Amino acid sequence: MPRGMGRGYGRGRGFYPLRGVYWLVEILILLGVLYFLLKLFLVALPYALGLLVLLLLWKLIRARPRAFGPF
Repeated sequence: MPRGMGRGYGRGRGFYPLRGVYWLVEILILLGVLYFLLKLFLVALPYALGLLVLLLLWKLIRARPRAFGPF
């Protein structure tokens, strides 16, 4: 048995992580992380799309004649 598990965890009512005093803090931190990731995605999306367009244009400009198209 791991250390710390012999003092009441898992006996009787079990272990519920969100039933403590800090459940609201945990939810607020989780929402903050999700908000930060969403904002990061929205900021990075135009740069990623621009890079994709530039790479496609570069491939089309450097096209070599082949039997299966320009790529």
